[in-house]
Amino acid sequence: MKNNQEEITRKEAVKKLGKYAALTALGTFIILSPQKAQAQSAPPDAGSGF
Repeated sequence: MKNNQEEITRKEAVKKLGKYAALTALGTFIILSPQKAQAQSAPPDAGSGF
């Protein structure tokens, strides 16, 4: 069962997946950063008029 695609070793595949996992984790951390989330959210009593 040989494909026309270039075959890579298990070691190379793990290396590539590791890079994608690191980028995904970094992106998720930036998007869900607690400090940024607090800065973007309104205070609890905003617009209450008191």
